[in-house]
Amino acid sequence: MDATALRRAIPEVVGILVRRGADFASAEDAVQTALLRAGERPPAEEVRDVRAWLVTVAWHAFLDQVRSDSARAAREEKLALEPEPGAVPQHDDTLGLYFLCAHPALTASSATALTLRAVAGLTTRQIADAFLVPEATMGQRISRAKQRLAGIPLDQPGDLSRVMRVLYLVFNEGYSGEIDIAAEAIRVTRQLTALTDEPEVAGLLALMLLHHARLPARVVGGQLVPLAEQDRTRWDVAAIAEGVEVLQYALAQDRLGQYQAQAAIAALHADAPTAAETDWVQIVEWYDELLAFGDSPVIRLGRAVAVGEADGPRAGLAALDSVDADVPRYHAALAYLHERAGERDAATAEYAEAARRATSVLEQQHLLRQAERLRRV
Repeated sequence: MDATALRRAIPEVVGILVRRGADFASAEDAVQTALLRAGERPPAEEVRDVRAWLVTVAWHAFLDQVRSDSARAAREEKLALEPEPGAVPQHDDTLGLYFLCAHPALTASSATALTLRAVAGLTTRQIADAFLVPEATMGQRISRAKQRLAGIPLDQPGDLSRVMRVLYLVFNEGYSGEIDIAAEAIRVTRQLTALTDEPEVAGLLALMLLHHARLPARVVGGQLVPLAEQDRTRWDVAAIAEGVEVLQYALAQDRLGQYQAQAAIAALHADAPTAAETDWVQIVEWYDELLAFGDSPVIRLGRAVAVGEADGPRAGLAALDSVDADVPRYHAALAYLHERAGERDAATAEYAEAARRATSVLEQQHLLRQAERLRRV
């Protein structure tokens, strides 16, 4: 069966099982069991209705678990809930499942893991690979998350902004193992966009599409390539076009949000034929819009670099004075601006310091190469 069609049906099927009497944790486990059984089916066996098949197999998996785990009286009560054969009623609980997986009772890491499993339909092993932790550790994390959500109904109102934060965290897990986690985040965010009439959700989708479009040029030959040096012919033109179209739709609603502003910055980068032709003045203006939503040091850092491009490195260094030195990538930005100002020794020292603070091997190696390049000049 089509793996994408199966994953697309997961949130609705979990909701159906919950409405039939299963608790969320058991329903989610049963759907995962059904997914495993889908992978065991002979390729020649045709399934006309993937959703109906998934409901049937998952419900039977749930009943099997009830039979093995429950006392006789509880077992008979659950078995009595089994509906008569026939068409499965249409009731989409997908949005409720998004809210549940991003519930305030969960930590950010638990919420992202549970979203990947219950909404995106990934296996525990696939999620563990993406987070670079043992499968047993991830299984325990997901189990604890479901225990925290016991008794919370799917139809409880949720916080859409929290759902978007969780999806952006999922997206930033990037790519690891056999699954492109960023692509999965785009898929489920696309679903959320269809479920809501909120331009900020569309802004988040546009932001993901525009960033993901640059993925093929970001790492080449095992080395990190900064934006200004990327081969733009390797960018995904179709993803950029879709991202710009989605962003234009969102901005037309005249309800600006931070994800739309970030997407606008990404769109300006994507629109420039070369790094030298980037509209840095407009990017600075969008950073000012972002600061209106909250005075974030990370945003101030990005703005300082943009100011350095628009008004010269001295102006950028002056803007960087308002940013704390412990902000991630501060020293990398400082090194870049010092280099542009012709201050080679200061830039070399800052590249070395940035490498010492880097959180990824690829980034560390790139910064060390920059420092070594300046030492050889």
